[in-house]
Amino acid sequence: MVTLDLRHVASPAVRDLLHLVNHPDFDRAQQQIERLGGCTEPVRLTGHTTTVDSATGEVLRSYTSSAEPTGSLLTTCGNRRASRCPACSRIYAADTYHLIRAGLSGGKNVPDTVRTHPRVFATLTPPSFGPVHNRLTTPGGDIRPCRCRKLHDPTDAQIGTPLNPATYDYAGAVLFNAHASALWARFTTYLRREIAARLGMTQKAAHAVLRISFAKVAEYQQRGRVHFHAVIRLDGPDGTSQPPPPYATVTVLTDAVRAAAARVRVTVESDAVGERELGWGEQLDVREITAFGTGAEFTDQAVAAYVAKYATKSADASGALDRALFCRPCQGRGATLLPHGTPLPCTACDGTGQAGPLPRLAVARHVRQMIRTCWELGRLPEFAHLKLRKWAHMLGFRGHFSTKSRHYSTTLGALRDARRAWRTEQARTHAGMPDLDPTTTLVVGHWDYLGSGYSAGAALLAARVWHSKELERQFAAEGGC
Repeated sequence: MVTLDLRHVASPAVRDLLHLVNHPDFDRAQQQIERLGGCTEPVRLTGHTTTVDSATGEVLRSYTSSAEPTGSLLTTCGNRRASRCPACSRIYAADTYHLIRAGLSGGKNVPDTVRTHPRVFATLTPPSFGPVHNRLTTPGGDIRPCRCRKLHDPTDAQIGTPLNPATYDYAGAVLFNAHASALWARFTTYLRREIAARLGMTQKAAHAVLRISFAKVAEYQQRGRVHFHAVIRLDGPDGTSQPPPPYATVTVLTDAVRAAAARVRVTVESDAVGERELGWGEQLDVREITAFGTGAEFTDQAVAAYVAKYATKSADASGALDRALFCRPCQGRGATLLPHGTPLPCTACDGTGQAGPLPRLAVARHVRQMIRTCWELGRLPEFAHLKLRKWAHMLGFRGHFSTKSRHYSTTLGALRDARRAWRTEQARTHAGMPDLDPTTTLVVGHWDYLGSGYSAGAALLAARVWHSKELERQFAAEGGC
């Protein structure tokens, strides 16, 4: 055991690390942290579990969290945001990649014949709410001056921000983000109608001979507005196991996507902002997805990797925040109500309804104004259902970042179940019970949530684990053995 005088160690994190290293059961603590693979915000659980032979009642294995050096069991947080947990977001991206890829080229209980079905990659963008700084290029690839008469660098923070913030339609931009999911839902409805019309059928007749399957992911533009990337595929009536009829071609699908996107409208009425008609922007991109190995840009593998990359991003990719500003004690109202209905200012947020002062947020001015607009519109009764204050850190968007239709391919749950089964088998082998039959055993346990995160010293160990794994990945990517 190493004995040091910790009074001369300045950093609290280093002092905590030395305490942990000198713990009699440090090897077990290190094993727990390494098993998490560099997760930055693990969940701490306290409780116990017992594995019993259901036939004989014999206790085969018993575990309690109090036996751990830290007194708790650590599990991964599972956060999909790369800004919150790079380790868990990498797993989420890998799962999303396999989910998208299975719907394009087969695998994961999806037949390989699905690669012959018509499929396109569509990008639906928001409309313009005012001129912004851009890095423009000529057809020959030369850089053109922006409207501000400057040549912006690719990393210029001004790109995507309004040329004139005073005239930029911030209310419209926030309301578009808030209604983006509704716009997508209407797009899928119109898409079915447009395909049926192009085939000269009723919707009922078209549904009897083909099915539309899709998977989409949301991405934030630099200007803080959401747009969608979607894989859209035509199947037979039974889904992936059956091709659509020969007359349901890629051309029919492409034309229907363009027509459906142009039809989508959502009307918003408010005395404060007037009547707004929201829809998709004119920059609609629809391209056929080809098979891997054809040399084309949009192959099934390339599209799957592209979608998976954006599945782990959030509003922070546009310079915004990845944590809520919404005050939970007062539910964002700025005041709590006593039993007789008298408002009482919230002590947690000083009556403002927000978790922190907006002027102090470490974000760009454009993003801060988007958040402020969410906060101002969120107090209006006609926008209460949008929960703009709760989702101000997401610039008003409250939908799921990654969604799919029921019959597109496998599910994230199925992928996680397979990984969980594999890990359970590994744990049985490590515990000396490889022949344990799960159908004849009973696992009884009770677990309570204790908290999240590491101690300061354990966080240093977790950072080392993540750094080591990143070096291994880089070495493998460069062709190392």
